[in-house]
Amino acid sequence: MGPSTHPAWRRVQLARHPKRPHSLDYIERIFTDFQEFHGDRAFGDDPAIVAGSAQFAGRPVMVVAEQKGRDTKQRFFRNFGMPKPEGYRKALRVMQMAAKFGRPIVTLLDTPGAYPGIDAEERGQAEAIARNLREMARLAVPVVVVCIGEGGSGGALALGVGNTVLMLENAVYSVISPESCAAIIYRDSAKAEQAAAALRLTAEDLKELGLIDGIIPEPEGGAQEDPDAAAEFLRQHLSARLSELDHLDRDQIVEHRYAKFRRMGNFFA
Repeated sequence: MGPSTHPAWRRVQLARHPKRPHSLDYIERIFTDFQEFHGDRAFGDDPAIVAGSAQFAGRPVMVVAEQKGRDTKQRFFRNFGMPKPEGYRKALRVMQMAAKFGRPIVTLLDTPGAYPGIDAEERGQAEAIARNLREMARLAVPVVVVCIGEGGSGGALALGVGNTVLMLENAVYSVISPESCAAIIYRDSAKAEQAAAALRLTAEDLKELGLIDGIIPEPEGGAQEDPDAAAEFLRQHLSARLSELDHLDRDQIVEHRYAKFRRMGNFFA
C-alpha cells in the first residue's frame, strides 16, 4: 500500500487482510454460551454461514454470521465465505426461530459474495436470497447488522435487512467487487483501485449516503492489529444499538425497519 494508493482501495485491502478477525473470532469474544445450529432442513449444512443461539450481556440472542476460513483447509471448508442456498435457508430458519421466541438477532456480514457455482444455481441461489430479503423485512424482533469485512452484494444483503446497519471502520460494502467492476466498466480488472474509488464502498461513503447507520472504530492499523480491542468496540456498539431498539414493540420494530429501507435513495424528502 504505497502513498499513491487511493484511500478506498486501502480499505479494500484492509477488509481482506489475511489476519483480519472473522465472525467466529468476534463471536468467541463477544458472546457466551454460543450453541451452533446446523442444516436448512431441506438439503444440508453450509459452513460458510454460522448460526445459533447465544447470550449477549446476559440476554438471549440469535447470531447469524458469514465465516471465511483462515488457512487453506478452512477456506475450502468454508467455501471462502461464499454461501450457497442452504446457507441462506439455514440463516432464515434460525432468524424465524428468533422471532418465535422473541430474541433479538445479530448478523455479521463478511463475504466476497454468494457462491455463483452451478450447484448453487441448481438449488435456487437467487430464490433463497430473495426470500431472505422478504422474510427479514417482516421479522418482529430487533435485527442489528454489522459488516465486519467484505459486504459482497446480495451475498451480504441476504443477511443485511436490519433495523440498524453498522460497519467496522475498514469494512467495505458494495454491489460488486472492484475487480469485477473494473473488468466490466474499464475492460481491465487491473484498474480495481480506480473502480474502488468510484464505487463509494467505504463506511464513510455509505454513512454519508444514508445507507448505514453507524461506523464502529477499529484499533490503529486495522482490526487485525488488536482483535480484542476491535471486539470490545463492536460489543459496545452492539449493546448501545440493541438498547435503542428495546422500547419498540413488535409492530413498531417491523415499521421501523420498513421505514429505514424506504428512505434509501430518496434525496428529496
